[in-house]
Amino acid sequence: MPFAQLVIGPPGAGKSTYCNGMHQFLGAIGRKCSVVNLDPANDQTSYPCALDVRDLVTLEEIMGEDKLGPNGGVLYALEELEENFEFLEEGLKELGEDYVLFDCPGQVELFTHHASLRNIFFKLQKMGYRLIVIHLIDSYTLTLPSMYISALLLSLRAMLQMDLPHLNVLTKIDNLSNYAPLPFNLDFYTEVQDLNYLLPHLEAESSRLSHEKFGPLNNAIIELIEEFGLVGFETLAVEDKKSMMSLLRQIDRAGGYAFGPAEGANDSIWQVAVREGLGSMDVRDVQERWLDAKDEYDEKELAELEEEAARAREQSQSVPATDFDDDDDLADFKGPLPDSGIKVVRK
Repeated sequence: MPFAQLVIGPPGAGKSTYCNGMHQFLGAIGRKCSVVNLDPANDQTSYPCALDVRDLVTLEEIMGEDKLGPNGGVLYALEELEENFEFLEEGLKELGEDYVLFDCPGQVELFTHHASLRNIFFKLQKMGYRLIVIHLIDSYTLTLPSMYISALLLSLRAMLQMDLPHLNVLTKIDNLSNYAPLPFNLDFYTEVQDLNYLLPHLEAESSRLSHEKFGPLNNAIIELIEEFGLVGFETLAVEDKKSMMSLLRQIDRAGGYAFGPAEGANDSIWQVAVREGLGSMDVRDVQERWLDAKDEYDEKELAELEEEAARAREQSQSVPATDFDDDDDLADFKGPLPDSGIKVVRK
């Protein structure tokens, strides 16, 4: 039974970068992985693409032939893929039991109310794939209360629309220290609890557009999100090994991969590590690493890399050079040479 990640999120959230980084990480731990591009507008993928929807339909063709704009063209392209699902089905059969990453388009309509992407996912389920949705959100949204509330609503709507195992991920967490300090610690935003504390900050942000109806509207939105109690966030710095390891651990547990039989699996050691709870990274660790003491951690990691490089150079220099063409190496040899069975005739 193959497993797959369905990578969705608004434009700029880092979907292609995530697919590239996760593909490399899975290869490093010995899990055979393939990436499928479902974005008809993505003509330059940063990862090796095992299957590309652009071989079926491209955004440029749709915009030229049907006189549609970019957003409408992407919606039309996904409808075309849904109608010609055998293209995707035949290509996936050639991948066998590979762990698959689906790089999806960034138009939010596709995972909030348009049905084609959802129908494609359900057809993948019928093929036997165990799916999990990875919804990426740029951590920059934490810097403004209104953007954070919008991200919560978008995440909630996507969870209800997709109706699949789902993880929301705050990407580019390593860039968060470059912005203004957050009014709350990171766990306030990832655990999505007690959102009433955010109301004064919402009112302060929208003071220029103050209206008596804004207060009740903000209260209603917060009550809606807390009533469902579904939304929470993981964090990711895609270039950090520990961050990627911690996220993959959560993905494997949420998607069921970690609970499969270890026998015969390519990364059975990783499965055992996940079962034992190794590779976890608490949100307080993320707060310390990327916000409270980022410079100190950066300096420490740089020093460790320099020490590792120095050790590698010392080891390479300590290996004696061997020159098999130098006959003087045998000058101190006192015993008879062994008979090789080859007679050399010199002229």
